[in-house]
Amino acid sequence: MRAAFAKTLLGLAEKNPDIFLLTGDLGFSVFEEFKARFPLRYLNCGVAEQNMLGMAAGMALEGKTVFVYSIIPFLLYRGLEQIRNDMCYQRLPVKLAGVGSGLAYGTAGGSHHAVEDIGVMTSLPDMAVFAPGDPLEAARLTEFSLSLETPCYIRLNKAGDAVVHTTETIAALEPGKPAKVFGGASRNVIFAVGNMVPEAVETAKLLKSRGREFSVYSVHTLKPLDEESIAGILRSSAVVATIEEHAARNGLFSAIAGVAAKNCIRAAIYASALPDSYSHEVGSRQYLRRLYRLDRDSLAEKLYAVKEGG
Repeated sequence: MRAAFAKTLLGLAEKNPDIFLLTGDLGFSVFEEFKARFPLRYLNCGVAEQNMLGMAAGMALEGKTVFVYSIIPFLLYRGLEQIRNDMCYQRLPVKLAGVGSGLAYGTAGGSHHAVEDIGVMTSLPDMAVFAPGDPLEAARLTEFSLSLETPCYIRLNKAGDAVVHTTETIAALEPGKPAKVFGGASRNVIFAVGNMVPEAVETAKLLKSRGREFSVYSVHTLKPLDEESIAGILRSSAVVATIEEHAARNGLFSAIAGVAAKNCIRAAIYASALPDSYSHEVGSRQYLRRLYRLDRDSLAEKLYAVKEGG
């Protein structure tokens, strides 16, 4: 996803001379072309995230279109005060691009995991929150972010992401509205977010081979959330599942359950998420997914056991 983001940003910067990119001593092997093409619009602010975010706010006040890139915990948690006060309070359209969603930096330990960021960012007034499920969504949502008049957060995975969209489905993508990326008219649905969308598709394929049909929706926009579309899906569904590499509390499960409650829709929602605790295990993402039963086989086993009607 980060490669798709970098390529899209380069194309946007070619057309818009007011686009600037700020990074906190990161992005090596990612933004070399941007730096070579636009050296005066690429600022390496060093390991000083709060200062970087303050700079971004100041540049936005001067009419610049500013993208800020870093690893998610460094970008959001070190600089939360600046994001809240300098950007959200003043409704400045700074674009925050965080890389390493969920357990992407598994071997670096809990300090580098991003497992509560959706909850943190969706709680901030005027902050839009995007979590693309594949590189095509990442490119489309990066383009869309230019139209926003308020700050936004783009939650990116690292590299090697599978493409789940087709040319037709990505062309029809609407920011805010969940996108169906797998399945037909099944009454069993999986809502997935971000880096778990490809895993959800593989889970649905495995379930299909065992005689259970599930459709998969990528909830690429957490805020603003298209509640009407989600409510329509919930009303016509027999089995509803959510899959996220994030805590269930204040993540995707909370968002979907909130829509069900608000619209008085009786639905048993089967959540697959990270536990309400930090990981003290160190290992690859796939190792940690197996540990927390977020891998394809574990997810399929769980959902295969769920019968229509609860």
